Amino acid sequence: MRLKLKDLVGTVLVIAIGVPYVGYLVNGEMPFVQDPRGMSGIGLVLGTVAFLVLRSGDAFDRVGKVGTGVAAVSLVLGLVALALAEAAVAEVLLAVFMGSILVVWLLEIVDHAGLVHAHDAPATHA
Repeated sequence: MRLKLKDLVGTVLVIAIGVPYVGYLVNGEMPFVQDPRGMSGIGLVLGTVAFLVLRSGDAFDRVGKVGTGVAAVSLVLGLVALALAEAAVAEVLLAVFMGSILVVWLLEIVDHAGLVHAHDAPATHA
């Protein structure tokens, strides 16, 4: 399979999460991102849109189920990072959340590139 326009759009959205995060790590803040709460919010919004773009039109086979499960875990991590943004563990939660976004993106891209062949087998009738 070849990568499509939706893969490019999803990748740009993930980059749009990564650039402010790296800037936040280097400078301690970025425009619109002054704390872990702002970075978590950006990750949640853009990460959700990226996932919806990447999953659109895909079959809900084994790979799709795994990808959706990992995305659900990532969403929960993002919500926990947002809720605990003022806690001492905020930076660690944010880092784990950002890493989980990359894992979801990588799973989708690998699937779309045809590098994973764990699709459901067609049903056979005896």
